[in-house]
Amino acid sequence: MAIMTNVSSLQANQVFMNTNASNIANVNTDGFVPSDTKMTDNQSALSATTRLADNNGSQKSQTDLTKELPDQITIDGVAEANITAIKTQDEMFGSLLDIKV
Repeated sequence: MAIMTNVSSLQANQVFMNTNASNIANVNTDGFVPSDTKMTDNQSALSATTRLADNNGSQKSQTDLTKELPDQITIDGVAEANITAIKTQDEMFGSLLDIKV
């Protein structure tokens, strides 16, 4: 089921986006330790896991905007590609059903 691969990718990227947004929102929070998201491909499904980044002991926020902002661009592109694939699969399936009827 190719569509389920796209759905699992969207779900994993939602986790990534939530983590990334939290890190950006706390860029001015003193002592904030950001979280990292790791994407794992399990044959036909993508999953995301998060963990706290290594604490460097800084009293300021440890969020690195030079990492977080490009990640947002990547997340947006992945979401757009998956949504396009799902729409295309849906249209093709609908056309097949129309032909069969």
